[in-house]
Amino acid sequence: MLANYHTHTVRCHHAGGTEREYIEAAIAKGFTVLGFSDHVPQPYPKDFHSGIRMEMEEAQEYTDTLVKLRDEYKDQIKILIGYEVEYSRRFFPELIEHLRKFPLDYIIQGQHFAPNEVEGIYVGFPVKKESQLKDYVDTTIEGMETGLFTYLAHPDLVNYQGDDKTYEKHMIRIVEKAVELDIPLEINMYGFSDGRHYPCDRFFRIAAPLKPKFVMGCDAHHPRLIRHAEDVPELPEFLARYGIDCGDNFVKIIDPN
Repeated sequence: MLANYHTHTVRCHHAGGTEREYIEAAIAKGFTVLGFSDHVPQPYPKDFHSGIRMEMEEAQEYTDTLVKLRDEYKDQIKILIGYEVEYSRRFFPELIEHLRKFPLDYIIQGQHFAPNEVEGIYVGFPVKKESQLKDYVDTTIEGMETGLFTYLAHPDLVNYQGDDKTYEKHMIRIVEKAVELDIPLEINMYGFSDGRHYPCDRFFRIAAPLKPKFVMGCDAHHPRLIRHAEDVPELPEFLARYGIDCGDNFVKIIDPN
C-alpha cells in the first residue's frame, strides 16, 4: 500500500494522536499519500448533539491545520484534505454547501445511520428488521448516486441479524451500484483490529464474484493504525479467500467541489 484515504483526528471524540503523528507514522511506513477524512460536522438541529463528530465551526481549524502540514511535508508525502461523510437526504445539501467554503480534496461515504443520525438508528448495532436493512441500503445508494464520493467506506457495517437470503437481496444492490458507478468498496482494516463484525464474509461472498473495485482503508483512529495489510492479523488470508488484490491502493480522487 502506498496510499490511505481513511484517517481520523481527535475532533471526532473517539480517536487519539495529533495530525503530525499520523503523518510521521505514514512516512515511516512508506506511504506516499495520506488522506485525512475525519467524521464530517453536520448541520443538525441546535438541540441535537453528536458525540462522534466535530462541530460545524471546527471545520475551519481542521482545514487550517491540514493546509499547514500539507505544505510542511510536501517533499515527503502528499497530504489530502477530506471527510468521512454521513449522507442523508435531509442534511446533505446544506452540508456540502458548507464544506465547499474550504479547501477540500475529496469525501468518502461512510453510512452509520439510516436514514440519518437524528431520526434513525445506528446500523452497526444488531438490526433485526428487514425494513431497517432496506433503509440502510436505500440511503447508501442514494448517496452513491450523487457522484461526489471517492469511495464507499465499510459497506458491510450494517449488522443485520436476519436470514442470508434477505441480506443478499438488499446488500447485492450496493455491490451492483458500485460496479455501475465505478465506485470502490472499502475493506476496512480497523474492523479486524477492533474486533468488529466487519469486514464480514457474508458481504464479501456476495461482492467478490461481481468484481467491483476494492480499496483498503486503515480507518486509523490512532497513529499506530497507519499500517499495511500484512501488519493486520487475519487480513492477508481474508484477501486471498476472495481473490482481492488492491495493488498500490491508489484510487481516483473525485473533487466534490
